[in-house]
Amino acid sequence: MARQAQTWQQAGVLGLGIAAALVAFERWTAGDLARVAIPCLAVAAAVWPYGVLVIDSSVQGAYYSLAIVGSLVVSQAPSHRGTAALGLVAYVAAVGVLGLATMARPDVGDLIAEVIVPTGSTAVLTGLMFPNKRFYDVVAELEDERERDAELAVVRERMRFAGDLHDIQGHTLHVVKLKIALARKLLHSDTARLEQELREIYALVGDTIEQTRELAYGRRKLNIAAELENAKNLLEAAGIHVDVDCRAGASHADELLAQVLRETTTNILRHSRATLVRIALSEDGLTVVNDGVDDEGLPELRGLADLARRVADDGGELTVERADGRFLTAAAVPAPPTPGDRAATAGQAGR
Repeated sequence: MARQAQTWQQAGVLGLGIAAALVAFERWTAGDLARVAIPCLAVAAAVWPYGVLVIDSSVQGAYYSLAIVGSLVVSQAPSHRGTAALGLVAYVAAVGVLGLATMARPDVGDLIAEVIVPTGSTAVLTGLMFPNKRFYDVVAELEDERERDAELAVVRERMRFAGDLHDIQGHTLHVVKLKIALARKLLHSDTARLEQELREIYALVGDTIEQTRELAYGRRKLNIAAELENAKNLLEAAGIHVDVDCRAGASHADELLAQVLRETTTNILRHSRATLVRIALSEDGLTVVNDGVDDEGLPELRGLADLARRVADDGGELTVERADGRFLTAAAVPAPPTPGDRAATAGQAGR
């Protein structure tokens, strides 16, 4: 469009229209069009009559910036979008008619170039933006709903943790209360029984402290089957499709694999925008793959780093890979050799 100008001043004005269109489009894609809507629309609205009245009719693209900015702004209007669209199209047509009136001997070609093409193009582009606006609104609503579901899933996980803590300490405190009441009754009648009750209270409190510590650091004994069901429920509650392939019975590493699955589930909910999670469980390993990963912005996953050391201490290996928007967590914990296997190995080494 600017190449059709005859002077540097004309090129500068038409270039302002291009700049206004680019700024408006960039802010529209960022969801921040309202901040620049009025200045961009004012610039674009001034470029169109300038191109028609000041330059000449050969600058047919002078309406491009107004058509682009106007369609974006009108579709984002909070109300009266239909009226605003009609006003935009009428303005384009009116300027074209004004330019046509200033010509000495206009013909049909001038009518098409100055009025019909600019008006029709603006109307079509603006009309197309209305269904696009509704589409993006639906996408935004779905994204907000997904974020709320993910937050709800995290809240449920915290509530489950609070429930575990209540189960540990609530039961212990209730038992301790009963035993102390019994100890008070035995204080002057049965000192041997009193001593036994105090020993049991001491052991119970110590055991509760250890269980609480294990719960706080994620080391409480877990059941892989229960954790698999819990992970599936949490992820599906966040709107994520879960595909489970379970080919394992009882495993020597159930607790460790369950801990890996719990940490991985937490990471998916907190650090990804996953739509699909595949979980494969075998007797000696667990593999979890999820999509929706930002290859650049994923934070350091310290929980998995700590688990990697625990898996290694158990003779296994924890693999973490990220590529093409997918994140893989694989824990391989081979079964320890049986006494027969060790004897066979020793015999081969002796030969």
